[in-house]
Amino acid sequence: MSASQRLLHLVKYRSLWTHVRRKVTTWSPVGAAFNAKPFRRLDLVEKNVGLFGVPELSCPEGFQAATQTALKNTELLLHRACSCSPGVETVECFDQLSDGLCKVADLADFIKVAHPDPAYREAAEKTCIDIGTVVEKLNTNVELCKSLKNLLDNAKVVAELDPDTKRVAELFMFDFEISGIHLDDKLRKEAVALHVKLLDLSNEFLIGSHVPNRIAKSAIPKHLQVLFASDGSFIQIGGLHADSPDDLLREIAYRIYLYPNADLMECLEELLKCRYKLAKLVGYDSYGHRALKGTMAKNPETVMSFLQLLTDKLSQRTAKDFQMMRDMKKKLNPRNAELMPWDHPFLSGVLRAERYNIEPSLYSPYLSLGACMEGLNNLFSQLYGVSLMSEHPGPGEVWSEDVRKLAVVHETEGLLGYIYCDFFHRRDKPHQDCHFTIRGGRWCQETDQYQLPVVVLMLSLPHPTKSAPTLLTPGMMENLFHEMGHAMHSMLGRTRYQHVTGTRCATDFAEVPSILMEYFATDYRVISQFARHFETGQPLPENMVARLCESKKVCGAADTQLQVFYAVLDQIYHGKPQNRSTTEILKEMQEKFYGLPYTPNTAWQLRFSHLIGYGAKYYSYLMSRAVASMVWKQCFVQDPLNRDMGERYRREMLAHGGAKEPVLMVEGMLQRRPSMEDFVDALVSELNPNFETFLMDSES
Repeated sequence: MSASQRLLHLVKYRSLWTHVRRKVTTWSPVGAAFNAKPFRRLDLVEKNVGLFGVPELSCPEGFQAATQTALKNTELLLHRACSCSPGVETVECFDQLSDGLCKVADLADFIKVAHPDPAYREAAEKTCIDIGTVVEKLNTNVELCKSLKNLLDNAKVVAELDPDTKRVAELFMFDFEISGIHLDDKLRKEAVALHVKLLDLSNEFLIGSHVPNRIAKSAIPKHLQVLFASDGSFIQIGGLHADSPDDLLREIAYRIYLYPNADLMECLEELLKCRYKLAKLVGYDSYGHRALKGTMAKNPETVMSFLQLLTDKLSQRTAKDFQMMRDMKKKLNPRNAELMPWDHPFLSGVLRAERYNIEPSLYSPYLSLGACMEGLNNLFSQLYGVSLMSEHPGPGEVWSEDVRKLAVVHETEGLLGYIYCDFFHRRDKPHQDCHFTIRGGRWCQETDQYQLPVVVLMLSLPHPTKSAPTLLTPGMMENLFHEMGHAMHSMLGRTRYQHVTGTRCATDFAEVPSILMEYFATDYRVISQFARHFETGQPLPENMVARLCESKKVCGAADTQLQVFYAVLDQIYHGKPQNRSTTEILKEMQEKFYGLPYTPNTAWQLRFSHLIGYGAKYYSYLMSRAVASMVWKQCFVQDPLNRDMGERYRREMLAHGGAKEPVLMVEGMLQRRPSMEDFVDALVSELNPNFETFLMDSES
């Protein structure tokens, strides 16, 4: 079936879909698709179409063929980019170069972690290495850089470029500069060597940060030994056991799991030194300055100002939260009432449960996966005129039979792209919720058509059973909405260049669309449209939703302050070198920005794996949440299903990907430029109690 025929087929059944949705106990096609068990196909005749419909990828060996094709096209485009006259064509060549490599590398990057077949994973891993090597060479190709520099140095030509083309050209130049292209031969070789060394150090730290620590069984009380993994005469501790009700168990897990590893400590110290050295080499004051160029915050000084101001405004609330935890600990364990770092997650959970009775199992029957997908479909339809339509993937198109494929269709624009939903737990699958870009959207001059974006959403949900569909906890439901926010950012963008497609934007802006979706996920006007009991069809009671929302504010200041501490630590580590260890820095920052005492002979920073992917950018989640809060309160809180506001949100924030300065997108949506104090106030105001909820609780 051709793309146009498929689209007609999908649109043909929309009226049926809309009709059945009105029946309370009947699911729409998209709801039914996710509440049903996967359909096992017997493809005895149909040809294998290859992973994601890429014909070469019908077998693991196809990755080598796809890589070779991409590299041949790269050679042709490289020659064209270096020989064409300065202008729009130069930038288009660069973007085609990037697109050709990304289409193979991004797909391989996903398959190497998600495919159940080791042969596919190994082939994809090799492709990632091969493409990565080529990208490193391109980033240090002097002739290629000179072609772009000739364009950007020509004021007359630059003045004639449209804003998107100019920005993409500048972003490509930034990639060259951080690779040291502008340096002389000796320094450029030094920069390349540092890049290679950093790749190795990053990989070593990432692996090491997840390795369990061991301790002799005899060192642990016998009644607790059974709660840890056994390894002969040792036990392995691979986590903090933060939710355990046993004080001693939490303390043991904390002290052992965070016990310093000398080799990993040396790795981290060396990694931070190399990042600083490379940043200085290519012209920045610190790694933080290099990492924050082009973000909303722009520089480390602004980030630290934001974090300090947030700390100041939260201080009284944070102190009250810690006092509540102390009181609770004293109540639970009068002989040991001192509040320690391993107590925070457990006691905040106890306080929430005691005050609001938010046992997840009470909510799950109302939150079947199909109902939640139906809710997302209703929301997108009302906000953007977009529908999610379930399609049967072709033979060999998906890597597991329980992967669902959604076509994203706009009521007037037609097919916008595809979302592959890899939602269910399986062996060897990463236990994480994330969004992968498989193919970025861009306007193809060569075909005069738009290249449709393709993404994967990965969750780790339980499988349906004989008696019930997959039932989500409130946390799972929010994570689903969060990841779908990323997906719709990819789908609704219509950027000219794939280099800035969808989520390829500043880190402190990229989380705004996903966090904003969490507000929709906890608004009763949205939830009431889909949350109903999978057996009886009864709607989720409004007071249960209200209690859930209010429960999040319990110890909210202390939870936020913990994130501030992590973000500050990240900034200090990536600032100018200090003549002291990372542990000494941690101890001081924990005292200043958290409040609970440092535990001797622990090194939490060695478990801080975000230092690799989010180096100098860990603050981004807080800043994105502040922006999402402002957008919600100013634009959606009065009517979360307002189509005009949905269109404005798409036009001002989602459509541009990374093609526009993030602060300009926020300004366009809010129709004013917010200050750092506005961001801080938005986060603090989130913690204000909703007195209507207390009234509702007292009446119920």
